[in-house]
Amino acid sequence: MKSPHPVFDPEILRGTAARVAGVLKILANEDRMLLLCQLSQGEMCVSELEAQLGIRQPTLSQQLGVLRNEGVVATRRQGKNIFYAVADPALLEILALLYRIYCPKERR
Repeated sequence: MKSPHPVFDPEILRGTAARVAGVLKILANEDRMLLLCQLSQGEMCVSELEAQLGIRQPTLSQQLGVLRNEGVVATRRQGKNIFYAVADPALLEILALLYRIYCPKERR
């Protein structure tokens, strides 16, 4: 009988485990998770993120700095505004999967 669970190759896992753990560590912070979920909808500047999420500007800047340093968000400047966007397509897939699993359908 075939197992309902996927077969994981330990050699492949060994090569990617650190990267996956790093991504999960980034997502393990509530503010960063909210920021990334919001940015998964498209590029936004700091003032838009602050208004949408209600995260105070100092915390917002700190967490955006972490995301930028980890390379998961890209930035572009337009005048005085810095716009942020999710830079990793794999992260967008992870966020979509988490949303499907954990966000009740009746709220969507």
